[in-house]
Amino acid sequence: MSNDLKSTALEQIHINLGAKMVPFAGYNMPVQYNGLKLEHAAVREAAGMFDVSHMGEFFVTGPDALAFLQKVTTNDVSKLIPGKIQYSCMPNETGGIVDDLLVYCFSAEHFLLVVNASNLEKDWNHLQGYTKGFDVVLVNDSDKYSLLAVQGPKATSLLQKLTKENLSEIKYYNFIISEMSGVQDVIISATGYTGSGGFELYVSNDQVEKLWHDVIEAGAEFGLIPAGLGARDTLRLEMGMCLYGNDIDDSTSPLEAGLGWITKFTKDFVSSDTFAQQKEQGVHQKLVGFEMIDRGIPRHGYEIVNLQGSIIGRVTSGTNSPSTGKNIGMGYVPIEFAVVGSEFAVVIRNKHIKAIIVKLPFYKK
Repeated sequence: MSNDLKSTALEQIHINLGAKMVPFAGYNMPVQYNGLKLEHAAVREAAGMFDVSHMGEFFVTGPDALAFLQKVTTNDVSKLIPGKIQYSCMPNETGGIVDDLLVYCFSAEHFLLVVNASNLEKDWNHLQGYTKGFDVVLVNDSDKYSLLAVQGPKATSLLQKLTKENLSEIKYYNFIISEMSGVQDVIISATGYTGSGGFELYVSNDQVEKLWHDVIEAGAEFGLIPAGLGARDTLRLEMGMCLYGNDIDDSTSPLEAGLGWITKFTKDFVSSDTFAQQKEQGVHQKLVGFEMIDRGIPRHGYEIVNLQGSIIGRVTSGTNSPSTGKNIGMGYVPIEFAVVGSEFAVVIRNKHIKAIIVKLPFYKK
């Protein structure tokens, strides 16, 4: 392991479990334990637990916390009430996306932003650049928190063994702060990046090892297994969920990426005029999902060509879908091609392999 890689509090546990460790977003992370397909299937059919402690946690407090977040995010934060969560993104000055994130509301003057690990420093600097004129305090507590994602249809039942709270009453994109397995002040969040339900548990670094072991023990009868970042990626892609750095970045607009639903024009925010113009006039390209007709797995960066062989776009994410058995991908194509049923080709090993645009998500329960 390189000396400049960060470690999560559970790193040694992953190594002891025989996980294959890889550098990811500056951290030494488990990509798989006993096989990606096995872990993927566990999450779809039973339960899997991910260590996603590399994610960043920024707290925003103060009298102007709400007004500040209205300025720097695309979604309408005023719709949040304590205990609710919002998916959103931070736009830059040039109509691109700094990052996508979750906004947790504790009160009108107290919020938590959960950001991507690969963007930690960039996000922090971006937010700091907008604090002038706002009575807010930003605190980066990313190094204090660990995050466990317990995902799958049996996640609620197994976690229920560890808490007195009625977990089935916590609706999707809501959270509570409570005790779990003797650990105090756990943020129990009905969120995830898999499309199979479950919870994300925010806990202090010094308590996460106990919680990890207790969840593993409670989950044994339900078929819970540890799952790595490899399965997390195939699970999110089957649901058509964007991955920052692949499907969205500093040059893509939320409207191009199909994130118009989190771009609200009831307020003024960074680049809102640009996005309003795009909404009125239409975008030139769009992120689409596609399935391969002929054999071949699309990968990030592969060229997309029309049936005459001219380059029209690029693949942003692609894999073999364990749940459907199909080779799937996402990519940007000109708006005239972005119609369900349209065919194009992906250049794989210098061959033009046919594909067809399909409606997202790829996986439907």
